[in-house]
Amino acid sequence: MNEILIKNANIVNEGSIINGDVYIKNGVFVDIAPQISAKSPDVQVIDAEGKYLLPGVIDDQVHFREPGLTHKATIKTESKAALAGGITSFIEMPNTNPQTTTVEKLEEKFDVAAETSYANYSFMFGGTNDNLEEILKLDPKKVAALKLFLGSSTGNMLVDDPETLEKIFSSTDLLIAVHCEDENTIRENTATYVAEYGDAIPIQFHPSIRSEEACYISSSNAVALAEKTGARLHVFHVSTAKELELFSNKIPLKEKKITAEVCIHHLWFSDEDYGEKGTLIKWNPAVKTAKDRDALFKALLDDRLDVIATDHAPHTLKEKMNVYTKAPSGGPLVQHALPAMLEFYHKGKISLEKIVEKMCHNPAILFEVEKRGFIKEGYYADAVLVELNAPWTVNSDNIIYKCGWSPFEGTTFTSRITHTFINGNLAYHNFKCAEHSFAKRLTFDR
Repeated sequence: MNEILIKNANIVNEGSIINGDVYIKNGVFVDIAPQISAKSPDVQVIDAEGKYLLPGVIDDQVHFREPGLTHKATIKTESKAALAGGITSFIEMPNTNPQTTTVEKLEEKFDVAAETSYANYSFMFGGTNDNLEEILKLDPKKVAALKLFLGSSTGNMLVDDPETLEKIFSSTDLLIAVHCEDENTIRENTATYVAEYGDAIPIQFHPSIRSEEACYISSSNAVALAEKTGARLHVFHVSTAKELELFSNKIPLKEKKITAEVCIHHLWFSDEDYGEKGTLIKWNPAVKTAKDRDALFKALLDDRLDVIATDHAPHTLKEKMNVYTKAPSGGPLVQHALPAMLEFYHKGKISLEKIVEKMCHNPAILFEVEKRGFIKEGYYADAVLVELNAPWTVNSDNIIYKCGWSPFEGTTFTSRITHTFINGNLAYHNFKCAEHSFAKRLTFDR
């Protein structure tokens, strides 16, 4: 195992920033102190003078498209892009082809990741209207969570039977993560706009079709069901100001039974960007108004929203350029999520400590990830070195996603990720991933 000594870093961890050294051995943090001397002649010393050391980011919501959709992405390609973005661990979604709705298919995905992933990995299991028996077979120490689509999206795994939903909520101790959009409202809205425009609906109407009402109806019903059954609920990608009333900031995260997250694109873009970006920023739930965006940011800071994620969901550029009804929703984000949040730091909108809390600490707490998400002695040595003032521009030459495009293309970020460490190894350095994988399967302390 490599021994690495990181010297003179500004260590961002657990609500504070301290200058010091970090010693890594046998894949874990073994010493964190103001000054540490090399403990062997073979130690790799990295001078981090002026740089900031963050825990590795844990992204709890990605779509890496394998199996079945590998013309868009693979676990290998997207996990490399994740490392370039400082994301050292990911939790991937079940709407692949075939869908991850049996224990057999879940283990097949774990086998693929064990061979090809460059970042630490886990997967969510997909709930359907008829697979409760499979859900009950899951080992909570080995599976990240249960995913339910309460509104249809890519892969169409809609769970819409009320009796089945209540059985699932009542029967599992797993965290239940939900995509919340009311299907009937979306269908009615879509029919209205198709009647006027046919397939070529202007993209500006996407947030009117996948509306605030559609989001609120579904998320409020999910919260009510969780309160009724006592289920552990996590609401993915909240996109409206109205939904924020459903979530509390009155108790610590470890005690919350109902949690929520916001995604990078809902913090960065608004409906004012559809004119320039078109279907490149077509997501489900839709990017909505600047007022919604501002309310989401406020809720992130006051802890009604607990986690920042990406919902990384690549499609080919050709697919995205289709007319509205044919253009799939989703876009690639893992490589640029942390640089985007650091841009908000430069604008004075959020502290480095808060970014680390929402992208590193809280996902680890919320999913009970074992010994990750913090820079602590005895924890797996996942970490990111950031140079805060090293501007670079996103372009086709430095985009790592298999799909080859980014909604941030042309954006200049102020901060650059220079090193990503995973399980005590230097896995990414200055736009280049290591040749070998150092990834491990995530385990859960449940």
